[in-house]
Amino acid sequence: MTVESTATRKPRRSAGSKAKGADPDLVQLLTPEGKRVKNAKTAPYDKYVAGITPDELRGLYRDMVLTRRFDAEATALQRQGELGLWASLLGQEAAQIGSGRATREDDYVFPTYREHGVAWCRGVDPTNLLGMFRGVNHGGWDPTTNNFHLYTIVIGSQTLHATGYAMGVTMDGADSAVVAYFGDGASSQGDVAESFTFSAVYNAPVVFFCQNNQWAISEPTEKQTRVPLYQRAQGYGFPGVRVDGNDVLACLAVTKWALERARNGEGPTLVEAYTYRMGAHTTSDDPTKYRADEERESWEAKDPILRLRRYLEASNHADEGFFAELEAESEALGRRVREAVRAMPDPDRFALFEHVYADGHALVDEERAQFAAYQASFADEEGGK
Repeated sequence: MTVESTATRKPRRSAGSKAKGADPDLVQLLTPEGKRVKNAKTAPYDKYVAGITPDELRGLYRDMVLTRRFDAEATALQRQGELGLWASLLGQEAAQIGSGRATREDDYVFPTYREHGVAWCRGVDPTNLLGMFRGVNHGGWDPTTNNFHLYTIVIGSQTLHATGYAMGVTMDGADSAVVAYFGDGASSQGDVAESFTFSAVYNAPVVFFCQNNQWAISEPTEKQTRVPLYQRAQGYGFPGVRVDGNDVLACLAVTKWALERARNGEGPTLVEAYTYRMGAHTTSDDPTKYRADEERESWEAKDPILRLRRYLEASNHADEGFFAELEAESEALGRRVREAVRAMPDPDRFALFEHVYADGHALVDEERAQFAAYQASFADEEGGK
């Protein structure tokens, strides 16, 4: 008997992604065919998008298209050696744009490292997202300008930051809210569990927005939980909702509902956006090693951008002129991003010693001097040749 190698073994499918009937717990306002859904399940959320205008619908579509174009350009730049790494959001545009557009200007957002669409909604220039992945800065934007925190690489830790910030909002008597983004993999981290505990006990105005894209790198969801992720909220004493993460209208409505609860003093909510990561976890990953092609193909049929386009066309809310103009804008964005990345200057080598302590520190001063001497040694060697 022979044992198949990992490279040749047929990838297993996630139990959470197998073909099945309609999920009775899933809040969906637009079907994959672009048809509007109204039923008992959608009733609590319909009012949050009841007054949405054709302009706003086209805006949501534009947001998703431009975010995807930016993401594709960043992936290409990494492949060309211009970025060290990139975490793609391909397939998760509706979850991010819908939830991002639900926030108010005075709300505060804590992302992980894949929330490029949310950053777009918060007004962060997409070129600023790339500095960290190019290795020239630690984030590239001031979090206080857009109430959008810097990307967090440590998995799940930003949920604690968000909870603490939300507790402070309550103590300040403000009516703003906080959104913490994380993935299905992060839901297994202890930091997330602690965040749920503290936010519930202190009734913090925070929305935990989990993008369940089915795979924590190569680990399927069924290896992390025996119940749907949104049900975990019950054990902590606050509501959990599962929303179709490929439906931008549903994500918009459910997040607005959750943010309203937070502002009204009703405490935290867990939103599980059930979606799919179309590409690799990052550009260092090869998803063909652990998942089957037919799984991706089944989710491509639920593409969030195509879904809204079908709705726009069926409702006569957009014509070919709109789509052609957006295509031109999309290409222009790609060119701008590419040129901006290649023009980024190298960082000051001594910047890593700045802002380590508020008032400076003798050890940091010593390390800076040692590093300066080390750098100078190269110049001495070149001068001696």
